[in-house]
Amino acid sequence: MDSFILRQRITQGVIHLILIVASITMIVPFAWMFLTAFKTLSESTAINPFVIFPSSWKFDNFLTVWKSYNFLYLYRNTLLMIFFRVVCAVLTATMAGYAFGRLNFPGKNLLFSLILVQMMVPSQIFIIPQYMMVANMKALNTMFALVFPGLVTAFGTLLLKQAYQSLPKDMEEAANIDGCNIGQRFLLIMAPLTRSAMVSLGIFTAVFAFKDLMWPMIVCSNATSTTLSAGLAKMQGQYASNYPELMAAALMACLPMIVIYLIYQKQFIEGIATSGGKL
Repeated sequence: MDSFILRQRITQGVIHLILIVASITMIVPFAWMFLTAFKTLSESTAINPFVIFPSSWKFDNFLTVWKSYNFLYLYRNTLLMIFFRVVCAVLTATMAGYAFGRLNFPGKNLLFSLILVQMMVPSQIFIIPQYMMVANMKALNTMFALVFPGLVTAFGTLLLKQAYQSLPKDMEEAANIDGCNIGQRFLLIMAPLTRSAMVSLGIFTAVFAFKDLMWPMIVCSNATSTTLSAGLAKMQGQYASNYPELMAAALMACLPMIVIYLIYQKQFIEGIATSGGKL
C-alpha cells in the first residue's frame, strides 16, 4: 500500500513538473514582449543574456506607436470586424445547422458533403475568388471587405448541425402537434436549446477573426481601414525593426482579447469543452 501511494505521488510530481515547464515555456515569449516594450532600442538588441529587465522603464514607445500608427482606427476596425463576423456566422450557421440536422429535403447529403469539402481544403484557395468578388463590388478598403469571408462558416454549420442532432425529438414533435410551424419550432423551441453551441461558435469566430492576417492585408491597404494583425505586420521593417516599438504595439494589440477573455472566461472554457477543439 505504501509503495502504491509512493508511486502515485511520484507520478503526480512528474506530471506537475512537466506542466510547470510547459507553462514557463509558453509564458517566456509574453514576458519577453512585455519587458522589451519598456526598453530602449540599444537594450533590446544587446547580446548580454543576463540583462533581462530594462534599466529604466520607458513609456515613450507606447506613445510613439499610438500616434504614428493610428491605433484608434486599428482598434475600431478590429472590434467591428469581430462583432459583424460573429453575428453573421452565428445567424447563418444556426439556420443551416437546423436545416441539415433536423429537416429532410432533396440534395441534403450532397450539399452537406460540399460543406465538408470546403473544410478539407486550405482556406488560401478561396482568397483569389473572394478578392475578385469584393473588387468587382467596389468594396475594397471597407468594413464589408473585412467581414465578407466570415458571412458563412462551414465549421459553424457542422458544429450547429451536431448540436441540433443531439437534441431529443420529443419537444419538437410536441410543438408540431400543438400547431407550430417550422419557423416557430426553430425560433422558440430548438434555437434556445443550442445556446451553448452558439456561444462556442461565437468564441471561435472571434478568435479566428482576431488572428486573421492575410485577408486584411490584401483587401485593406489603407492605414485607416486595416486591422491590428495587418497593422503589426506592416510595422516590421525590411532590413531593421524597432523592437521596443514593435513589442509595445504587440502588447497593445493583445489587450482587446485579454479583456474579452477575462470577461467571458467561463464561456471560453465551456466553448472548448463543448466543441472538442482548440483555439
